Amino acid sequence: MDQDRESTGVTARLSDIAAQAGVSEATVSRVLNGKAGVSATTRQAVVAAMDVLGYERPPRLRVRSAGLVGLITPELSNPIFPALAQVIEQVLTSRGYTPVLCTQTPGGSTEDQLTELLVDRGVTGIIFVSGLHADSTADMNRYVKLTGRGVPFVMINGYTEKVSAPFVSTDDRAAVRLAVSHLVELGHERIGLAIGPRRFVPVVRKIEGFVQHMRTLLPVTAEEAEELVQHSLFTVEGGQAAANALLDRDCTAIVCGSDLMAFGAIRAARQRGLSVPQDVSVVGFDDSPLIVFADPPLTTLRQPVEAMGQAAVNALLEEIGGTPAPHAEFVFMPELVVRGSTGAGPRRPQRQGDRGVAPPPS
Repeated sequence: MDQDRESTGVTARLSDIAAQAGVSEATVSRVLNGKAGVSATTRQAVVAAMDVLGYERPPRLRVRSAGLVGLITPELSNPIFPALAQVIEQVLTSRGYTPVLCTQTPGGSTEDQLTELLVDRGVTGIIFVSGLHADSTADMNRYVKLTGRGVPFVMINGYTEKVSAPFVSTDDRAAVRLAVSHLVELGHERIGLAIGPRRFVPVVRKIEGFVQHMRTLLPVTAEEAEELVQHSLFTVEGGQAAANALLDRDCTAIVCGSDLMAFGAIRAARQRGLSVPQDVSVVGFDDSPLIVFADPPLTTLRQPVEAMGQAAVNALLEEIGGTPAPHAEFVFMPELVVRGSTGAGPRRPQRQGDRGVAPPPS
């Protein structure tokens, strides 16, 4: 009877590990028994699956996993994060490493808890995507401690001088400059910026780019440009709330901090009986998957996800290999992708005294 129970437990364990690793139970059995005929990549995948599921490794497998790399991302409801994760995982796998994806969810594990879990599991490196490093109010000592534990790591988006590590970022200032230039060329003069909380580094950089370029291309002061910045959440609902506030300020075009916010801005315009782009132009940020199926197709600022993911993995593997990449920021240029959500500025009679516009002749 005891033997039957033990046999059933082993079978269940093999099944669980096989499902997690994406291999057959026979392959898992060969790895556990140290049999030949299993590639290093597959062996690493099985060991990683055991770690994730909490199974104790057999004595022969209790060596620190040299191929396990952690990837910590925010929630996956924003399509840009799974897109980045997919690229990073593909690159890691092609280089013989096993990625372990950890996602923060509301009410779930925190970044610190996930980091501790990965370190306990013996990862040889971690990639942080838009983590606490991007929050100017967060304590950066957590990363100093991680360095002291000998775990190499790389950051994506959200540079800070307080952390000594390679950073991979999109040029947020340049991104907003591209959007503002595009809208000014279309004839828009009242352009708003719908963005997330100011404490985040990418947000601050977008605001800097917005204010600077508005001053350069339009007859507005820095203070007047700042009045056209509306903070909210990086969600559809956040974009809708920010857009309503900007539309109340007579904006005819809105640059958004994410594609999800742009969807909210389009919703806000339509609820007011306005058409996009005939009455209001909207620009997103990310160019995440499925955006081309939006109605209208969304003009957006494309983050170079492929190049950034490749650079992040390369920098991490150099750290792991003992030839550290420069502890600096690698900045990638975004691309403006023009689709159907932006159009010519609406023709409307200007009121005497409108900001920056001369009164009509009498």
